[in-house]
Amino acid sequence: MHNISGKLIVFSAPSGSGKTTIVHHLLAQKKLHLDFSISATSREKRGEEVDGKDYHFISIDAFKKNIDEENFVEWEEVYKNNFYGTLKTEVDRIWSQGKHAIFDIDVNGGMRIKRKFPEQTLAVFVQPPSREEMEKRLRNRQTETEEKIKERVAKAEREFKFAKDFDVILVNDNLETAKQEAETLVSEFIDK
Repeated sequence: MHNISGKLIVFSAPSGSGKTTIVHHLLAQKKLHLDFSISATSREKRGEEVDGKDYHFISIDAFKKNIDEENFVEWEEVYKNNFYGTLKTEVDRIWSQGKHAIFDIDVNGGMRIKRKFPEQTLAVFVQPPSREEMEKRLRNRQTETEEKIKERVAKAEREFKFAKDFDVILVNDNLETAKQEAETLVSEFIDK
């Protein structure tokens, strides 16, 4: 990672909190000069996901090779043999365009970026209005097995404990309000 003039905007949250919707809203705000940091993952594609747009889909072996070669800003084995991470080349790509990188990543990955780049990173934890609402949102997606939903809910319980470590906790009980609050937070951070 070369040019460190760009900022890093991290959005982390349990699955079903609405963070991806908020991140997409922010990306549509051209005045913020954001570009999406596409995570690498070893998991299989879901639904309409596109390689190089939603994620960089790579094999478990290729992921482990990148870990060994220290090609990641951060990485995490989120579930067994299910890796996610941010390639250094991805951040370089965004910064070389004079933009700021925005991340939609796991809580642990978000905290790793914040620790590595404390002054350049705004870490936002998006919190659903309730655990029940979060579980309902996961079920409404209809993309996962019951076992996967239970796994995500259990993981969410652990993730809620990290909320206090983030710069900001953004409660998403009204999506339009949460989008506006996120836009203000990011704009003020970029301008300072």
